[in-house]
Amino acid sequence: MDFLELAKSRCSVRNYRSEKVEGEKVEKILLAAQVAPTAANLQPVRLIVVQEKEGLNKIKKAANIYGAPLAVIVCGEHTKAWTRPFDGKKTVDIDASILTDHMMMEAAQLGLGSVWICYFKPDIIKQEFQLPDTLEPINILAIGYSTEGPADPERHMTQRIALKELVHYEKF
Repeated sequence: MDFLELAKSRCSVRNYRSEKVEGEKVEKILLAAQVAPTAANLQPVRLIVVQEKEGLNKIKKAANIYGAPLAVIVCGEHTKAWTRPFDGKKTVDIDASILTDHMMMEAAQLGLGSVWICYFKPDIIKQEFQLPDTLEPINILAIGYSTEGPADPERHMTQRIALKELVHYEKF
């Protein structure tokens, strides 16, 4: 499947079967994160892979992961992120987003569903997973086998703004 086909077929999944994700698939998802680019190649992102019941229950104190048997807590280390010198913007959230997107697309390629979760209580994640002060939980990627049918790949034609509204050439 080419990339655009894959991107069109991927959707957010909020219902998962209970079966665990195979180790080799988890490894491929994590390798997709490892090869993701980061600003100045500083790699300020750290991942916490959670697939055991105890860890999943810890996450459930802070977020709804919709019954997914696998979750990746994506964390940013602000002290290691590149900072744009003109305005002080740190790229840690951008870097974390790129890694998350790579994992999400690899999961889709492997026949897995996922949902990117930003609605969570970061203080609880920090406490439950004993994160150091320098590490911020940025998002959680829930992954597993979907109980839902495939999404219509043409849904973007009605659910997204038109390309002519999205894109501007040479000026706004």
